[in-house]
Parts: sequence; structure tokens; C-alpha cells
Amino acid sequence: MCKIVTPVVTVFDENEKPDYEGNKKVIDFLIEGGVDGILVLGSSGEFTGLTKQEKHDFFKFYADYTAGRTKLYAGTGSLNFEDTVALSNEVNEMGYEGAMVIGPCYYALDQEKIFVYYDTLAKAVKGNLYIYNFPARSGHSIAPETLKKLVENNANIKGLKDSVSEPNHTNELMLAVEGHEFEMFSGFDDQFLYNLTSGGVGCIGALSNIVPEIWSDLVKSTKEKDFDRVMALSELTHELMPLYDLDSNFSLLFKKLMQHRGVEIEDRAIFPYNQMEESVYKKAEILLDKVIKKYQKLK
Repeated sequence: MCKIVTPVVTVFDENEKPDYEGNKKVIDFLIEGGVDGILVLGSSGEFTGLTKQEKHDFFKFYADYTAGRTKLYAGTGSLNFEDTVALSNEVNEMGYEGAMVIGPCYYALDQEKIFVYYDTLAKAVKGNLYIYNFPARSGHSIAPETLKKLVENNANIKGLKDSVSEPNHTNELMLAVEGHEFEMFSGFDDQFLYNLTSGGVGCIGALSNIVPEIWSDLVKSTKEKDFDRVMALSELTHELMPLYDLDSNFSLLFKKLMQHRGVEIEDRAIFPYNQMEESVYKKAEILLDKVIKKYQKLK
């Protein structure tokens, strides 16, 4: 098994509310690009700017508009535990593959508290649950023994997205859940191949918002064991990694680059991330065009 799931950007209107027509264009662009699934309201989706009701409505919109054309995952994490439970149950009823939840931030969590949080959540959610491990944002990282205990005690914990700078952590997690059906995703695009060799299933990588065709080609080539092409395509995703570091909120930049690729959407972000130097965008545009030209020569 090998797949790319897009942590999709959210298109906003002038009031910083979801622009449904614009988001339809994003959905169509990704599906036509061949991605295997979409994660709605993950980090790339700027979920922190929406109320619980707005999140519910947006999840429902995605379920209705995609209409089974691709698999859906929902980022339901919230500082309010009851909201997290409610949204997680709601998306499972809507037909999502599962809810993906980052742990509570601000207050520190040790491993016992991480276990209690996800164990309590899993027992309250009547559907599939995916853990989102992103220590740079949450302030904590799940340990292998904690994950092992969670999976052994909760059959509905189906997988994890591991956004870590040290990929060996992913390998240690996979060893801990050996013998269980478990979907391990890399959260960083350049760890895709390492994830697979660790027993994972692929990547939830935001670069697929911009170049879904490169990512779907990489997945296809991996399945077909065309290793020369796999290496060439992997090099292209690595070349694009600097895009993440050009702005504090890369989602705005990615929306601008999607515009550059012909997706007719607004390029607003949530407050206060709407400012960007033109020089930053131009630098990103040059890099993207360079990579796309290289990809076209591979065909």
C-alpha cells in the first residue's frame, strides 16, 4: 500500500469565511491530479480560524461535493475536548475515513497524559481515529510505548501522521505497533521513501496542493517499482521543500502558487497572516517553474 493524501488549503472570502465555490476548484484540481485522499482542515487548512459550527459545515460540504470521488480525512482537533469528540463523531457519520486529532497544545503533556487523552478520545469516538503527532506545534511527541499501549487498548485507532524532524521516530513507532493493522503517514514530503521503508503507507504532504500530478506520479511509479523514476520524482519533491520556509504561514504562499498554476481562487489567509513580500512570492514562483519544467522533461 502506498498513497499521497493532501492536507488541503482552505480558500477564504473577504470575511475570512470559507469560499465554497473556490474550494470546489481546489477539490477538482486535486482529484484531477490523482491524489489518493484529502485531509480537510489540517495545518494547511488553517483550522484555527474557524468556529465549531463552521468546521462542521465545511466538513459536510466536502463530503457532499466530493461524493465518493476520493477518500476524506478530517482534522477535528480542538482545545475544547467536547468539540473534538463531537466533530470526530460527526465526520465519521458523514463517511470520512476517520478523524485526525492533534493533542492539546499550550499546557505540557507527559506520556501518561498523552495516553489518557487519546484513550479517552478513542473510547468516546464511534469511528476511526488517527493521531497527529506534530511536536513542533503541540509541544509534545508520542513515544513508541505510549502508541503501543493505545493501539492495544483501542481498535479504532487506525493510524498516525508523524511530522517530525528525525524520521527514525517513525521507524520506532512502526516497530512498536508491529502485528497491528496500522497506517503510518509521514507529515513531511521529503520523508516519503523513508516512511515506506519503515512500513508506513505514504505521506500527508502539503506540496501535493501545488503539484498533485508529481505526487500521484511518484506513488504510481513506486507501486510499479520503476525505481529510476521514483528517484527522479523524489528529487523534485525535495527541491520544493524550501517553499515551506519562505513564510511563517506557508498556506498563503501555496494558494498564490496554485493561482500561478491556473487554479482560479482567492489567495487570502486567516488573520494575521495575509501579508507577504512580493519578493518572497517571486522566489517561490521561480523555484516552482524550475521544478515543473524538469518534470515535463521526464514525461
